[in-house]
Amino acid sequence: MSTAKRSAGLLLYRITRTDGGERDAEVLIGHMGGPFWANQETAAWSVPKGEYEPDEEPAAAARREFQEELGLPVPEGQWVPLGEARQSSGKIVTVWALEAELNPALAVPGTFTMEWPRGSGAQQEFPEMDRFAWCTPDEAAERLVAGQRVFVERLRAHVRDGGAPSEA
Repeated sequence: MSTAKRSAGLLLYRITRTDGGERDAEVLIGHMGGPFWANQETAAWSVPKGEYEPDEEPAAAARREFQEELGLPVPEGQWVPLGEARQSSGKIVTVWALEAELNPALAVPGTFTMEWPRGSGAQQEFPEMDRFAWCTPDEAAERLVAGQRVFVERLRAHVRDGGAPSEA
């Protein structure tokens, strides 16, 4: 019996208002780097997140992965648990939201190395995420990989309900 891989992430958000004055949020997401995602926009973005081992706390992994993927420290603030969701791959992703401002232009993404082109024997380095952007929930729903859209829905419900954040 195999254990599902687990991943944890941190979704930054900032409060906005709809045209009708209702509380809403924009979220900071990243476009996945590397050659497979280069020419895709739809379902090619992600919450900054990464895998962790069973002996690592998910919140610690979320903090580490945020720092690795953006090259920036995690902003101070209260973490809002958005729960977990099983991805189509079977991976279980746990996400927290954090209200904070961050200029995406300051990000210095971490990198990974892979053989590219396939079968060439040549190793190339690519950014884990090649760009970041603040998006409305509707924009994020189009851009995010399908299995992560639920986190934006949960955050939006939290923001509209005026929910109280919790520590992480």
